Amino acid sequence: MKDVEKWPSVNVDSIFIDLDKPFIDKKASQLDKTFQNLRKTTTFNGTVLFAEQGRIVFEKSYGVRNLRTRKGEIVNDDVYQLSSVSKMFTAEAIMILHSRGLIDYDVDIKRYIPEFPYDGITTRMLLTHRSGLSRYETLADTYWPDRKKPFTNDDMIEYYIKYKPAPYFKPDNGFHYCNVNYALLASIVERVSGKSFVSFMRDDVFDPVGMYDSYIYDMPTDTLVSLYLPNCIQGYYVGRRRPKQAQNEYLNGVKGDKIMFSNVEDMYRFKVAIDYGLLVPDSIQNEAFVPGSPRYSKRKDNYGFGWRISRKYPGCYYHYGWWKAYRSFFLIDKNNDRTLIILTNTDKGPNSDVFWKILTDNTLSLPPASINIPVLELENKLRFPLSSYRDR
Repeated sequence: MKDVEKWPSVNVDSIFIDLDKPFIDKKASQLDKTFQNLRKTTTFNGTVLFAEQGRIVFEKSYGVRNLRTRKGEIVNDDVYQLSSVSKMFTAEAIMILHSRGLIDYDVDIKRYIPEFPYDGITTRMLLTHRSGLSRYETLADTYWPDRKKPFTNDDMIEYYIKYKPAPYFKPDNGFHYCNVNYALLASIVERVSGKSFVSFMRDDVFDPVGMYDSYIYDMPTDTLVSLYLPNCIQGYYVGRRRPKQAQNEYLNGVKGDKIMFSNVEDMYRFKVAIDYGLLVPDSIQNEAFVPGSPRYSKRKDNYGFGWRISRKYPGCYYHYGWWKAYRSFFLIDKNNDRTLIILTNTDKGPNSDVFWKILTDNTLSLPPASINIPVLELENKLRFPLSSYRDR
């Protein structure tokens, strides 16, 4: 056989047909029209990502960064405060430590926080909001002497010891969604790992899956509370004559229940990570989506580990967030492999019903596709020793 002296130049694009492109283009056009309309009717201001069957179908930003001056267009990689959508990431940190044999879900949390003054509360109860503990926000608002100084997780624990407010009910005797549960989980992460919560989340959750724009806000405790949150898109209170920029506040010193910052692309990376067991084995990850209150009212949504479990839409898991002029939505339809992530920097906007309508719309369906995790590993120099994709 004669050696080929010169290989012919081939235009790969001319021989490759993306059969999914017509669907993606049509779906993206529909979604754009929906959000353009929401922009007009509800002054929607934020960033949207919709993915289906392993493909990002639509990603776009609407509105401005500064609602007072109406200047500075929002872009897709802008970083928002996630509010309570932070909780699923805190739960993931707990599951990572559990997978390493460092946390037992079902022992008293006094094993990890010996000075805590209440008996019979377990890590599992914190994860599923069944501790019965009262709100730390009320405790701080009542007793914290100077709101120009940050109130932290350590201060929170000290105040429960000092004032010992009455719980709402006995441990595991009901469900009550309460931020203190996830603030305590962040403190457990610190006690067990020997790292600050900020460092653990960066080193063991964000960086391993390439969430390089995500972080936990670490308010300096040796200075006064800054006027505004730094290095992020600012939140605004709307519905007035003129929007008012949300100020930083002393309770933002408490981590775990809120105060994580991220963008839609990083959040979608997290969704891929939990789908493919990149952070913990499937057997551990799947428990995040198991109802934590089996006897809870059948008329209401249940709660797993950092995720709400939809009653109306079986196979769907979600969380909303609202805190100091930020609203966030993270919705997953596992049955159809759809994800909708919406981040906004206003305290008002569309009702969540419109987002569920988008997620559950079956008029256009994209066929399955594999996500090439090995390529992700090579390109980003990442390793996922616990991942299950090799067995699929």
